[in-house]
Amino acid sequence: MSLFWRIFLLNAAVLTVATLLVMASPVTVSTPVLLTEALVLSAGLAAMLIANAVLLRVGLAPLSRLTRTMATVDLLRPGHRLAVTGRAGIADLIATFNTMLDRLEAERAASTGRALSAQEDERRRIAQELHDEVGQTLTAVLLELKRVADHASPEVRAELHEVQETTRNSLDEIRRIARRLRPGVLAELGLESAVKALATEFSTGGLSVRYHLDPDLPDLGDDTELVVYRVAQEALTNAARHSGARTIEVSLRRHPGEVRLRITDDGRGFGRAPEGAGILGMRERAMLVGAELTLGSAAGGGADVRLRVPCDVGGR
Repeated sequence: MSLFWRIFLLNAAVLTVATLLVMASPVTVSTPVLLTEALVLSAGLAAMLIANAVLLRVGLAPLSRLTRTMATVDLLRPGHRLAVTGRAGIADLIATFNTMLDRLEAERAASTGRALSAQEDERRRIAQELHDEVGQTLTAVLLELKRVADHASPEVRAELHEVQETTRNSLDEIRRIARRLRPGVLAELGLESAVKALATEFSTGGLSVRYHLDPDLPDLGDDTELVVYRVAQEALTNAARHSGARTIEVSLRRHPGEVRLRITDDGRGFGRAPEGAGILGMRERAMLVGAELTLGSAAGGGADVRLRVPCDVGGR
C-alpha cells in the first residue's frame, strides 16, 4: 500500500470512528449551541486530533529516521545505512536511499582514486624536474663559483664563499622538497624506513619527534603503504606548522589483522575549526584502501591521529 493510501485510510478510520460515536451517543446539538454541548464537541475533536496524530506519528516514524540519516550522512565515512523498515512505500524509499548511497560512495571512491593518482603522478613529475633541471643547474652554479673563487682575490673569495653557501642551502632545500614530493625511500627501503626518515626530517627547530616502529611490518602493497606515508606526512606537517607542539610521538605497530599508525602531539589540538583540505585529503586516502581514520584529542590536550589499516588490504 502506498504512503498516500496509508495516510488516507488512517484519517478515514479516525473520522469514521468519530462519526459512529456521534451517531451512537445521545448527545444533541442545540441552536444556539449550549456550553456543555460545546465542551463535549471540543473534547471529541481533541480526542480525534490526538488519535490522528498518534497514528501518523507511528506510520511516519521510518521517514523521520531517514531524514536524520540524510542530514548526517558523510561520504568520507562510508558504510552507514538505514535499516529497511516500515511498509510498502516507506520501505521502498529507504531501500532506494541506501542504493543511492552505495552508488555515490562507489563513484566518490573511483573519482577520488583517479584524482589522487593524478596528484601522485604530478608530484613525481615535479620532483623529477626539480632534481634533474633545477638541482643540476644549481650544482653547475656551485662548481662555477668554486672555480671563480679559486682564482679570485681574498676579499672577493670571501664573498663568493657566502654565495656558495647560500646556493648550497638552496640546493639542499630543493632536494628536501623533491624527497617530500616523491618518497623514493618508501619504494627502496620500505614503509618503516620511510616513516623513520620522515620523523627525522621533522626533528628540527626545537621540535622533537620520537618514533616507535615495529620492524616486522607486513607487506601492505604499494598503494596502501603510500597512503600510510601520506597520512603520517600530513599529520606531522599539521603538528609542526599549526599546533605549536614541542614533542610528537609517532607509532607504527603491527596488531592482529591490521597495522596501526598513531601520531600524537602536545600542541593545541584540532579545536572546533572546520576540517581543512589536509584532513579531508587524509580521510579520502584512508577511504580508498579501506582504512579507518580517527581524529581526537591526546591525553595532554594535543592532537591524536590514528589510522587502522587491515592487513588484507593492498598486499595480502
